[in-house]
Amino acid sequence: MIVIYPRPTDIDTFDKLYSEEHVPMAVEKLSGKTRIVDTKIVGSPQGVSPFHVIAEVHFPTIEALQSCAASDGGKETLAHAVSISSGGSPIFLVAEEQVYNFDS
Repeated sequence: MIVIYPRPTDIDTFDKLYSEEHVPMAVEKLSGKTRIVDTKIVGSPQGVSPFHVIAEVHFPTIEALQSCAASDGGKETLAHAVSISSGGSPIFLVAEEQVYNFDS
């Protein structure tokens, strides 16, 4: 699952809520996850990015993701994501990862 947060109206407040409330909630309540990866957008060649954070929550199967999303903890965590996203509603996507590794 990928969650794309728009640029918040108050970056410092969002960052504090995200790191102190949301990430601990996701760690505790998203059952079945195998990994969480957060990417903070720091710039763009096109100027100010409309996005601030991209979060990836990895699950071993689509069924595990669906089970988590249907659980009370999953619903609470998704609702919290929306509540802290002051720049607009976050974008929720379901994706399959494909990794390409290269030797240096």
